[in-house]
Amino acid sequence: MSRYDNLINGQWTAADSYSPNTNPSDLSDVIGEYAQGGASDVQAAVAAAAAAFPAWSTSGIQARSDALDKIGTEILARKAELGDLLAREEGKTLPEAIGEVGRAGQIFKFFAGECLRLSGETLPSVRPGIGVEITREPIGVVGLITPWNFPIAIPAWKIAPALAFGNCVVLKPADLVPGSAWALADIIHRSGIPAGVFNLVMGRGRVIGEALVNHADVAAISFTGSVGVGRGIAEACVKSGKKVQLEMGGKNPQIVLDDADLAQAVELSAQSGFYSTGQRCTASSRLIVTDKIYPAFIEALQARMARILVGDARAAGTDMGPVVSQAQLEQDLSYVEIAKAEGARLAAGGARVACHTGSGKQGYYMAPTLFVDTEAGMRINREEVFGPVASVIRVKDYEEALAVSNDTPFGLSAGIATTSLKHATHFKRHSQAGMVMVNLPTAGVDYHVPFGGRKGSSYGPREQGRYAQEFYTTVKTAYTLA
Repeated sequence: MSRYDNLINGQWTAADSYSPNTNPSDLSDVIGEYAQGGASDVQAAVAAAAAAFPAWSTSGIQARSDALDKIGTEILARKAELGDLLAREEGKTLPEAIGEVGRAGQIFKFFAGECLRLSGETLPSVRPGIGVEITREPIGVVGLITPWNFPIAIPAWKIAPALAFGNCVVLKPADLVPGSAWALADIIHRSGIPAGVFNLVMGRGRVIGEALVNHADVAAISFTGSVGVGRGIAEACVKSGKKVQLEMGGKNPQIVLDDADLAQAVELSAQSGFYSTGQRCTASSRLIVTDKIYPAFIEALQARMARILVGDARAAGTDMGPVVSQAQLEQDLSYVEIAKAEGARLAAGGARVACHTGSGKQGYYMAPTLFVDTEAGMRINREEVFGPVASVIRVKDYEEALAVSNDTPFGLSAGIATTSLKHATHFKRHSQAGMVMVNLPTAGVDYHVPFGGRKGSSYGPREQGRYAQEFYTTVKTAYTLA
């Protein structure tokens, strides 16, 4: 059994204990044993990052750009291999996993360019003979805490801008899926970046994450994960004066109006709700459908769901892989019972299933699940399930659909299926979400555009694209007497 260590100050560092990384498609398949670090490992990693910061933050931008480009090039060259690892440890299908790896490579390539594009301003002062310069500088040691559902793309979109703008990093990946993060760390380690600039500390969130958040030498924390943990991190960061960025999920609406193209609306709803096993913060789990199209939409969506093949993430023909873990499967099934108890009608799925290949592999397989005739106030429509479970709310018209879609504590992504330019235009302006999709799935955002939401979904500056500089840099204003 291979063991995988933490990366601290440019050295692979053994831990006191290790934890198995198990394939959710085949519970007999253990990928490896990964380090379970402790608070002392965080101390060492932060000390290394702090020591490396003065030189790295003032290093030439060409060297930083070259290193990030090299990282991106290797990721893209190995995307089939790394995609196989990702599918094996997380459970999303192989095509989706390879696509995620490709996105990670493209992110590093993008920020290799951003190293060379950091801009500022030169302004005249209101006082004669004085010049003003406004520039951006790195903020210091950044702690990055990433989730299990995108185990290489989300680390990439945090690490790449942090390094591009001259910061040093300590990454704490999700304990459930450390393999992709370790592989990414290995690529970064061999890119020529100086020791201490990037560090990887794997282990339990309550240990590693808490130590990062509370460390006096960590200047900023970027976190993607649950609402409860995110709020605790925000409170701790505010108390200590750290910069903080949070992405915390969603309960995303997908509106289907009477004038929608039915086939298109069904396909984008199926993709948003059930692909990636519904384990995306941008997934559509609330389908808000107007009266006239409601019966036809339900019938067509049930037929489309019946064609979704559930099974081994790496097997040919699989449309939907397993749920990531036993705990997550139990949570998904518990919401099925909650929905039934509240009066929702189960129209499809709702239970565990066997692998479609008939291999007999034991995994966390669950059928794509649909509830109909639900009410907006039901828990199934208020709380994030984070699984292949969607519910349908029937409304009379666009105005009611918009009101229902905005009636949520979240505001990450929202979609509308319609052929009406009037309604599409109105929805883009009045949807209370950070990202809006018209006749497209709610999940799927390009790597060069800002990612983030409103209300309980996000806190702090946006991630990705040029907007990433808002979090990973600080603004300096300098005066010069001519």
